[in-house]
Amino acid sequence: MTKQPIPLPRLMGVIHLPALPGSPGFCGSMTPIVERAVVDASTLRAAGFDAAIIENFGDAPFFAERVEPATVAAMAVVAAEVRRTTPLRLGINVLRNDARAAMGIAAASGAEFIRVNVHIGVSATDQGLIQGRAAETLRYRQSTGASVAILADVQVKHAVALYPTDIATAAKECAYRGLADGLIVTGAGTGEAVDPDDLCRVRDAVPDRPLYVGSGATAQTVAELLRWADGVIVGTAIKVDGITTAPVDRTRAAAFVTAARA
Repeated sequence: MTKQPIPLPRLMGVIHLPALPGSPGFCGSMTPIVERAVVDASTLRAAGFDAAIIENFGDAPFFAERVEPATVAAMAVVAAEVRRTTPLRLGINVLRNDARAAMGIAAASGAEFIRVNVHIGVSATDQGLIQGRAAETLRYRQSTGASVAILADVQVKHAVALYPTDIATAAKECAYRGLADGLIVTGAGTGEAVDPDDLCRVRDAVPDRPLYVGSGATAQTVAELLRWADGVIVGTAIKVDGITTAPVDRTRAAAFVTAARA
């Protein structure tokens, strides 16, 4: 088993950032973006979450791989302020698939893990073909000396895997050839439920890596999902009115944690 830089958290809430500088929907100021991220992080912390993942969700349409320097700078500013104002553990996901940028932001801000949508293999997406860059990501982590865990999606949402096509095979290759520290299983899209069969097949194929549910978990389903998974990454279900781009809702977030820990 690959050495994990740190023990991974169990309950992670997603902070979906609005459009950042350079993106079509950018509002013209970083101040409200930073302020909202800090409030979302504080709400997650108060509800009992272990960690938050900062994601540039508002930057659609996304670059397939390399993002612009302005995106990296903006996410680093947000991550640093969240780290300064809350004791929540922190992760970074740079959409659509810039693991190198995510690793750099994590190293600079003190974040403990990154999420990589396509770590190995090839996937067809609305950004075109995305190719996993596990060799590059692992070597970049080594060069920075950062103790940052890599959580890798297995056949990620909003994509069709071209190789490997079998989810159990993909999980094994991601863990044992891509050397991911943890695996994530998602539904077909943001907020869509995971297929329990997919979750079980990945668990059986790779029993020695932390396994996360990466989409669609709710207060009603999380307890059952945690029978198979080690943790959950949740966004939509804990937002105001269940809207992905809305702020984190304190009541929904607290109810989710209560259900997960029952």
